[in-house]
Amino acid sequence: MSVFGAYSQYYDLLYKDKDYAGEAAYVRSLIERHHPLARSVLDLGCGTGRHALLLAESGYRMTGIDRSPDMLKAAKAQLASATPASAARFASSGAAPTFLEGDVRSVRTGQKFDVVVSLFHVMSYQTSNDDLKAALLTVREHLLPGGVAIFDCWYGPTVLSERPTARTRHLEDERIAVVRKAEPALHPNRNCVDVNYHVLITDKQSGAVEELRETHTMRYLFSPEVELLLQSSGLELKDSAEFMTDKPLGLDTWTAVFVVTASP
Repeated sequence: MSVFGAYSQYYDLLYKDKDYAGEAAYVRSLIERHHPLARSVLDLGCGTGRHALLLAESGYRMTGIDRSPDMLKAAKAQLASATPASAARFASSGAAPTFLEGDVRSVRTGQKFDVVVSLFHVMSYQTSNDDLKAALLTVREHLLPGGVAIFDCWYGPTVLSERPTARTRHLEDERIAVVRKAEPALHPNRNCVDVNYHVLITDKQSGAVEELRETHTMRYLFSPEVELLLQSSGLELKDSAEFMTDKPLGLDTWTAVFVVTASP
């Protein structure tokens, strides 16, 4: 089964405790710090659109891109069910968010944006050097002069010093109960971790059980490596920190955030 295939049906439930509002506010603070006049934002790998919708409510004109039709279906459903208050806030940016299908390595919208964001480890899903370069070229191609891009990723020093561990999550809503087991396998010569998911979904009404098995391969990155990849893609580093805390990157940083701009 492909990554984010049937898994996407249960994505929002699995991440219902994720602090999307806090993360969107943090990203907004980075935009305000590095490009205070920004109005248009491209969200590469937007998933079910939670970050994009929250940023749109802040007044940004949002376009979301994802390769998964199921993820985009969920994003459009959330947009369609937006409250009147949210719709009014979307109007302040001039338009409701737009969601389009595309691969972050190759998509070209024909538009340019003040800001490009790529959140929740989308760059870590680009596991080869060629994939990373292609995704960063997509970023470069969509930036307006003076624009900035913001992306996060797994941070290599912490992955190697603390090591990912096996975890089990139990979640449910009124319809289904989900048990998700994650077993990581480290591949240090490729700077990757295979996260092997075993998911059991129980229909609470019928008792039927569906079983999913997926492997998500994640690339962890190091600061000098990021700078080298940026240079080869016509980008340069403006800032980096621990995601959400703004602390300097260190041995306890699981998620790093990088702010970049187009090279002159």
